[in-house]
Amino acid sequence: MKMVKAKLEEVDGVGRLDFKFNPSEYSVQKSAQWDAPRRSMSTEAGAKPEFIGTNPQTVNMQIFFDDWEAAVGDVTKDVEKLFKWCTPSRKSIGDETPHPPLLRFIWGSNLHLAERKFYLSSVNAKYTMFGRTGNPLRATADISLKEAPDPPGAQNPTSGSIHARATHLISEGDTLQSIATNEYGNPNLWRGLATFNDIDDPLRLKLGTRILVPTRDEAADGTKNGS
Repeated sequence: MKMVKAKLEEVDGVGRLDFKFNPSEYSVQKSAQWDAPRRSMSTEAGAKPEFIGTNPQTVNMQIFFDDWEAAVGDVTKDVEKLFKWCTPSRKSIGDETPHPPLLRFIWGSNLHLAERKFYLSSVNAKYTMFGRTGNPLRATADISLKEAPDPPGAQNPTSGSIHARATHLISEGDTLQSIATNEYGNPNLWRGLATFNDIDDPLRLKLGTRILVPTRDEAADGTKNGS
């Protein structure tokens, strides 16, 4: 029976990378965020942490490239494809926000990952063998795939309500810029957070209070309207 090879494939079917060698292992990480109650005289000993949300699932693996047997081998093309997937994809008409290419990791009947969409968050490539002209013949690439959130239309109908929104607990040192950086990777979206939460003075955030965290698109719209 022929061995099934793994591959990374763009969700829109534009590009893919077929593995010559299946990964010998991969790791999967998933974590949740809990807000532990602050200790005080009024806090009961049995107070339980409050659930905030779950972080995206992350899959880490190493890919091995080998083109030693080819007449003029070169693994650069496949490695560069990984780096290309780390850059923003084409923008949709009317959407000025750059998005990463969405990928699927497909490996035969291993469906628990194939059903998810990922983006490539990091690539660390190492070339290990070269031809007479310096052409890379072998390489390894450590990659990290991060689960992409579903589009707003695919969410539960109640996800737009206040109670279903993600929240952020204001802690020491927090600013709207730092929160926007952590949530969206863009500090300039702080105005969207301020607009969404009716914050008049962004320099005076009250410790221990919670603010709602809108989607990136909502924050971008709030930034435009609030500027």
